[in-house]
Formats: sequence, C-alpha cells, structure tokens
Amino acid sequence: MQLKVLCLTLLISISLFLSAQSGSYPKDYFRNPMGIPMDLSANFGELRSNHWHMGLDIRTQQKVNLPVYAAAEGYIAHIGIRSQSFGRFIIINHPNGLSTLYAHLNDFFPELEKYVNEQQYVKESWAIELDFSKNQFPVSKGSFIAYSGTTGGSMGPHLHFEIIDIKTQKRLNPLLFNFPMTDNMRPTIQKLVVYDRNKSVYDQTPVFHTAKNTDSGYILPKEMLMKTGLSKMSFGLQAYDKMRSGSSENGIYSARLFFDDVEQVRFVLDSIDYDETVYLNAQIDYKYKYNGGSYLQHLSKLPGDHGPVYKKINGDGVITFTDTLIHTVHIEISDAHGNISQLKFQVQFDENLAKDYSYRADNNRFVPNKVNALQKSEFDFYLSEKALYDTTSPVYFSIPEATPYTFSAAHQVGNPFVPIHDDATIRIKLNKQVPEQWQDKLFIVRKNNSGVTARKAVWMGQWMSVLFGGFGKYQIQADVMPPGINELGKGDTVNLSRASKIVFSPTDNFGLKKFDVTLDGKWLLFTNDKSRNWIYNFDERCPYGVHELKARAEDLAGNVTEKTWWFRREAYTPPPPKKKSSSSSKKKAPVKKKN
Repeated sequence: MQLKVLCLTLLISISLFLSAQSGSYPKDYFRNPMGIPMDLSANFGELRSNHWHMGLDIRTQQKVNLPVYAAAEGYIAHIGIRSQSFGRFIIINHPNGLSTLYAHLNDFFPELEKYVNEQQYVKESWAIELDFSKNQFPVSKGSFIAYSGTTGGSMGPHLHFEIIDIKTQKRLNPLLFNFPMTDNMRPTIQKLVVYDRNKSVYDQTPVFHTAKNTDSGYILPKEMLMKTGLSKMSFGLQAYDKMRSGSSENGIYSARLFFDDVEQVRFVLDSIDYDETVYLNAQIDYKYKYNGGSYLQHLSKLPGDHGPVYKKINGDGVITFTDTLIHTVHIEISDAHGNISQLKFQVQFDENLAKDYSYRADNNRFVPNKVNALQKSEFDFYLSEKALYDTTSPVYFSIPEATPYTFSAAHQVGNPFVPIHDDATIRIKLNKQVPEQWQDKLFIVRKNNSGVTARKAVWMGQWMSVLFGGFGKYQIQADVMPPGINELGKGDTVNLSRASKIVFSPTDNFGLKKFDVTLDGKWLLFTNDKSRNWIYNFDERCPYGVHELKARAEDLAGNVTEKTWWFRREAYTPPPPKKKSSSSSKKKAPVKKKN
C-alpha cells in the first residue's frame, strides 16, 4: 500500500513539474552561445555569498579568447566594463521580449571594440556603461560578438550567460529553455537538518541526520522514526545536483515538503530579480555558513523573508505538533530537467523529550516585520521593518579606542552571523572637537570578520550619521592620509624603451575615488580589471620620444596625491640570446702540483 501511495505521489509530482515547465519559456529559440558543447561549472540559483547565481557559467575548456556568439537575433542594447562583477559584458535585446547577457568577456567584436575605446577617451573613463539603439549594432542568431575571458569577478575562464525578461528585468532560469545539454542524474540529498522553531534560527545549531540513497529513495538509516520533544520544528537540506557523472556539483532547482501527504511549502528557483537576490541570506542557514559550515537550505520560510523563491502552499513550512501520533514527512527535490529525488521518514512528538521554554522573555529583542531601535547615550542603531529575517538579541558594548584620528568610542552592536536585509541607520556622537581642516574628512568605519569598510558620514549637530548593511563595530574616524602612488622609475628622465606597459598600484587606507593619468596633457586609458593595478599597454597614443606623464589619485575623503615624471621611449631590439658553451663536459684530470 505504501509503495502504491509513493508511486502515485511521484507521478503527480512529475506531472506538476512538467506542467510548470511548459509555461511561457520558448523552446529552441536560443542557441548555445559558444562554439563548443555546453558544459556548466555553475547553474541558475546556485548558492553564493549574499546572492543566488543568476545565470549559467559555461566552461571554456580552461581557455580564454574563444568566440562567443549571439544566442538569437536582435541588437546590442548595452555594454559595460567594470573592475569586478561582470567585467566586460554585452546585453542583447531580442524581438520576443527577452534579452541575453554575456559576461567576463575579453575584446568585443572589432567594430564594437573600436567604438567603445573611442567612448572611453571621450568620457575619460576606463569603467563605462553604454546604451545603444536598435540600428547601431544589430546581430543575427550566431553572430560573433566577443571573445571569452575571465574579466571582472571571474575566478577562472568561463562565460557567464543570463536570460532576462526585458519588461520586469527578472532573470529567468536558462535551463528551462531547452539548451542542448544532457542531464541524466538525480539530485543528491546529503543531510537533513532539524530546527527548533520555538526560538530563532540564529539562537541554535541545527541537528544533523545523514541521508542514505536506496532503490526506493532516500532514508534516514539511523532514525526511521524520529522522536522529538520539539513542539514546533522545521527542516533544512544539504543537497546538490549533477548533470552527469564527473560534472560540477551545482545547486538544486526546487524542493517540496509534505506532512502526512499534504504539501506544506515549496521553493522554486525559476526566476529571480536582482533587487531580491539578497534574500538568499534568508533561504540558507546564514549563521552556520558564516561560521565555516556548508550551505544549508531551509524548507520553511523565515518570518521576515519576503523573497520570491518560496511558494506558500499550506503555511510557512513550520510543523506544529498537537498530538503524539506518528506522522509521515516526505521531501522531494528536483533539478530543472525533471530528475527527482525523495526522502521519506516518520516523526513523532514525545512529551517526555519536551523542552522547557518558560524562561524569562527578553523584551529588548529585535524582531522581524517591525522597526527596531537601539538607543544609547552616544550611539543609535535603527533597523527598518524589512531588515531582519528572524529574531535576534541586539548585543551592545562600547570600547574606548582613542587615537588622534578617532572621534568616538568604538561601538559593537549585534552578532555578525545575523544578516541584515536593508541598510541600518547608524548615529554616533562625537566625543571630542574636530579640527576645522578635518571636518569634511570624517567617516564611520565598520570592522567585522570581513575586514574594514568606511562610508562618508553626514553631520547632524554633535552626531554623525550613515547607512550600513550589517552588524559590527562602528567608530568615527578622520581620513587625512593622502593616497600612495608608486614611482615610474629612476632618474630625471626614466628610460622605458624596454617596457611594454606602465603599471601603477595606487593605495589608500579607506579606498580610492578616482585615479587618472595624462600623457603630455591628454588623458590616457589605463585598465583596472579585478585588481588594484592600473595598466597601460603602449600603443599608437605614445609614440617614440620624450613625454610627460602625470598621475593623480583621489580618495573618498578628497585627499589628493599627484606625481609627474618625464620618460623617453625609443626603438629597442633585444640582444640575441647568448650561445651555450661548447666546451667538453668531460671532467679534467687534476693537475699535479710540482714539488
């Protein structure tokens, strides 16, 4: 009987899944954007730091400069060049109301590359964003548009590819568009995790249960009947998906939770808006990941999670026990190609294991879905009603850290393993007079495990105010140190005849606002991809001869450093390599010394 019910449930699940896939996604409209078979290193919805992955990462055989092609006819609507994020990227608008994005590129196709380079000089900026009309750069399906690369935030050669709804700007899962890929593997369930939902997920460490795969699905071999004293509980999963043997471990597409054969909740990663992608921090166990653990995905919706991926069916996924009967829990996960894995077990509430929650309530707790405030004599901290996903205690203490450049105590607020969705408003009172020449150079600085971040503060009487996205240690500091610029070389006139490029590595304690270089009074294009190095490769804009080079760095506080050099550049032919010695390799007989 149980086998029949399981088979029926599986058939219904597959039917619902296929129905969902037959929505408004055009099949075979887009081609593979590469000229090699599509092999993914990451899929849509994969779990990343502070966001879901919004497209596909297509391997490029560990090479750069492979040709990239337009996935369908349309026109190039936008290009961008950024030091991080997408690096060099192209967006193509298509007649069907969708657009495609191609990122981490090297050079664009020659006509576009030439135009972009000209615009960089017009705008005197290496980083650039350009929009185009329909008639400027039309493309056909399969048109060559760029070379693949590893620019921006890429950690290695690949093509990042997205499909976008032009009207809503939502990113759609490209795996729902029938690209030519083989996926014959079911997702893998590694562990089930259990949460006590009588308290915040940030006030606990979940209980882990290892899952085992069998011919009839996944089971919990050590706990076929889970007895619990938790009157409210929820579940999470550690799981991944592979498309074929030997391929990358990618994220799962969807998960569904059934309690006594009634679906409670599901999440589906079919479309995500960039404005919503930070809600990933509510879908994962953020605390566990922050402390060095793996990604765990909740099978329930946290109280302050207003993101797009959970579909509430019969509540929020939290199980509340009102009896001591044996109940069946059935969890089903799937990939975007319809491969399904299932985990089934039984659970029973045992009053003998019940926990005592009659502790004294803490009225100072921060709770989701309302405005929260912490107000001290020299420090205020405000959170909007959408800032928190679950309840947390606003831990606070101050530290009298004093230097000539600090103008407040250091104020520690909250736990860094609790994520904040919206920026918090922070106000700190000055604890000493600020010299007049420093009054426009004040920052509020945050320190946590991720490092030091500074934001320019706004004066409010004797207070400074700023918006910051997270808990941590905050303090008012003045930035009076100008940026550093390395030297071009030695001598009154530096000889760069042997050099193929010029490299500057400007430094600053809180970050640069702008870095520019001029050659003989004219702005010169230096690239700044993925590092603090600014690089100019010699080209026709720097002919042979003697030239004046000026570099100017400005930091976020307005401190400026300028340096000027003269250099000469002459035709240079490297000397031929030295010939290897042709002397015999035989050992010489020792010379006899005369008596």
